[in-house]
Amino acid sequence: MFLAFGEIMMRVAPEGRLRFRQAMPGKVDITFAGGEANVCASLAHFGAKVRYVTALPKHAIAESLAGVLRGLGIDTGSILWRDAGRLGIYFLETGANQRSSVVLYDRDGSAIALARPDEYGFPAALDGVTWVHVTGITPALSENAYVATLRLVQLAKERGASVSCDLNFRKKLWRWRAGAKPNQLAGECMSAILNHVDLVVANEEDAADVLGIHAEGTAVEQGRLNAAAYEAVARAIVARFPGVSRVGITLRESISADHNNWGGMHFDREADRAFFAPLNAEGGYQPYEIRDIVDRVGGGDSFAAGLLYALNSPDYADPAMAIRFAVAASCLKHSVQGDFNLVTRDEVAALLGGAASGRVRR
Repeated sequence: MFLAFGEIMMRVAPEGRLRFRQAMPGKVDITFAGGEANVCASLAHFGAKVRYVTALPKHAIAESLAGVLRGLGIDTGSILWRDAGRLGIYFLETGANQRSSVVLYDRDGSAIALARPDEYGFPAALDGVTWVHVTGITPALSENAYVATLRLVQLAKERGASVSCDLNFRKKLWRWRAGAKPNQLAGECMSAILNHVDLVVANEEDAADVLGIHAEGTAVEQGRLNAAAYEAVARAIVARFPGVSRVGITLRESISADHNNWGGMHFDREADRAFFAPLNAEGGYQPYEIRDIVDRVGGGDSFAAGLLYALNSPDYADPAMAIRFAVAASCLKHSVQGDFNLVTRDEVAALLGGAASGRVRR
């Protein structure tokens, strides 16, 4: 069984590509989202057993949220329900063409930011769990949330579970220590967490922002990546953190808000090599060209979920197959509205088999 811990929020977005100034007053779309919950949703759709731990306020909206998770097949029995604290919100304005998407956070004072680490029933929540997943988002909320994350991964390792961590640097967060810059605080706290991690997941920028490890020849803001340089990034991570045996990195080239090239790399310490996906007919790295993106938010989480699932599945556990599955799953996420990647294992397998035309299936 997989377990993930972190904050889940209400997501508020105007319909389609409208800006808030066009949509309000008026209708907005409300869903639920959070990095760790997004991973749970993907894993559940693949058929895995998943448990989610978070802290929520006791009110009808949070109860509705928990009902959505249960409807996806996620075990919510270990959620901490609190009288104090609120449900965090994030507002999303979806970009188009050369206009970027914009995220606004309203999450100060959330239940998970206020909850003390000893309030969670982590020992009981870990019963039957073989893999724990955390991210760098929740520790960025408050010192309480950071210490809770650290204690969970420490306990998980003591119990013999594998641990994965998505660095997920958010420069708008990491503000809870006065006088500390976000990168500095993130580097200190995430390094402590990574000492108990087996698999590190990151995007093109995370290793540089959090760990100061840069990929040569890459200019993310210009949409230019040197994919081969990320093997050196992964080797630097496993050298710094001896317990880390694998590194997965998404490789996104943003041509525009509607057109991204998408791929990934998986470094396996035991094999002592990096595996890239997707590959062309000659075996060289050639990213998916994703045009007319429906929703890119949650793409990294769907990659993490795909990699976790693959590594624990006999059909895809080979390191080369694992990265192919993870990249294909996250490619498909760009076609799904909302943060959750509502695609099945069979749909991912179809893309791996070459079914990329989008033809109607009857």
